[in-house]
Amino acid sequence: MTDLRLRPARTSDVPAIKELVAPLARAGVLINKDTVAYYEGIQEFLVVETAGGGPARLVGCGALHVMWEDLGEVRTLATSDDWRGRGVGHTLLAGLIERARAVGVTRVFCLTFEVDFFHRYGFEVMPNQEQLDPDVFAELMRSHDEGVAEYLDLARVKPNTLGNTRMILELSPEG
Repeated sequence: MTDLRLRPARTSDVPAIKELVAPLARAGVLINKDTVAYYEGIQEFLVVETAGGGPARLVGCGALHVMWEDLGEVRTLATSDDWRGRGVGHTLLAGLIERARAVGVTRVFCLTFEVDFFHRYGFEVMPNQEQLDPDVFAELMRSHDEGVAEYLDLARVKPNTLGNTRMILELSPEG
């Protein structure tokens, strides 16, 4: 039996993360990033690797990007094709949500084609951004981060976001 182990990503994981993302980027589900972007954001990533039954293998990755005082985004959630449906996505999302709580984030955003998956974990489709304070909106507009543009539903968002669904999870304080 093979167990799954969740851990923070290391710089040595970047090639495997790129390999996990590549087929999803080709399909237009995730954005393909330059290698330097993965190294710059490595502290945001968690990975899932196999444990037991041979050498460890990276089978999933995901990142939590803090956008504001109370707002974070789940990014680059990817699972190896041969490991889909085996708990990798669940393990990653649970770890990212726990990380969000640990840093003080109370709302977690995602932009996804996998609405049913995220809905099972309490994410709801976002109808609009009316919950944003106008001063916070103005501050977020100054960001050059594409994830912030996705959250604000700005016209300049990347091409892969067309058809994606914006979802949000309100975290309960007790966990």
